[in-house]
Amino acid sequence: MRAIRVYTFGGPDVLALDDVEPPAPGPGQVRVRIQAAGVNPVDTYIRSGTYAFKPTLPYTPGSDGGGIVDALGEGTTGLSTGQRVYVAALPGDACSGTYADMCVADARLVHPIPDRISLAQAAAVGVPYATAYRALFHKARAEPGETVFVHGASGGVGIAAVQLARAHGMRVIGSAGSARGRELVTSQRADVVVDHSAPDYLDEVTAATNGRGPDVVLEMLADVNLGKDLTLLARRGRIVVVGSRGDVTITPRLTMGKDAAIIGMALWLASADERASIHAAVDAGLANASLEPVVGAEMPLASAEQAHRDVLASGAHGRIVLIP
Repeated sequence: MRAIRVYTFGGPDVLALDDVEPPAPGPGQVRVRIQAAGVNPVDTYIRSGTYAFKPTLPYTPGSDGGGIVDALGEGTTGLSTGQRVYVAALPGDACSGTYADMCVADARLVHPIPDRISLAQAAAVGVPYATAYRALFHKARAEPGETVFVHGASGGVGIAAVQLARAHGMRVIGSAGSARGRELVTSQRADVVVDHSAPDYLDEVTAATNGRGPDVVLEMLADVNLGKDLTLLARRGRIVVVGSRGDVTITPRLTMGKDAAIIGMALWLASADERASIHAAVDAGLANASLEPVVGAEMPLASAEQAHRDVLASGAHGRIVLIP
């Protein structure tokens, strides 16, 4: 079978398309014939060799995928061959990597999908929806009736956050830096959409809350925006740092005057119970149509190098998936 392989850590050019033996499922595992593989920013951090998790070389990247159950390992229950599923693994999980024609994963990482969800959409579920859910509900303890500002709402996690917050009865303000991104966020029924490339967009967020500020901010680029978020936040507000690519200087007194909290999160640190609750909620949302993954670009598996460049570029628009 074909798979993307990483033989040495480095830039996107280390991603190599290779022929490898198909993996065999062990006890309690599932083999999935991958039809689409989700591309996450964390995949690029792991590939660079600078992330907290460092896999043994060589390895196949990818933790998210949509596909068809191809084979079951001994003792595997709850799934059947031919079933349409999404794969939702994290660094350190027993998963052979989704950037491939087939992958093997523990059965607990594989979830059936309803018929209305395409296999490309299925590849957009795992990390984005789990990240958004954990940020909103495990970390920020968001409540119905509160206002959330999704600071960077047009990417995979941002769209998931908009959908989850609306389904939870929250008021949603979303930002995007391109007209196409803002159209997407608007189509997801965010209550207010702002252009975070405009010089006065913070004033628009404040005005949209009648001067009070949002109760929760989900921050996708904290090294650029954290200081701004602190000036916006409502009293007793919470900022959850979902992404950051560098250092930032802030004024701690801004947290004191608002009794505010800055909360960091890493999805791979979620407990087994937290992960079970996340996917119970996400699976229910997929079933009742309150959640609808958005695929922004489909690229051939051989274009993994370009996908790793694109996923870090500005102007996010839904999820990038690789098609074997």
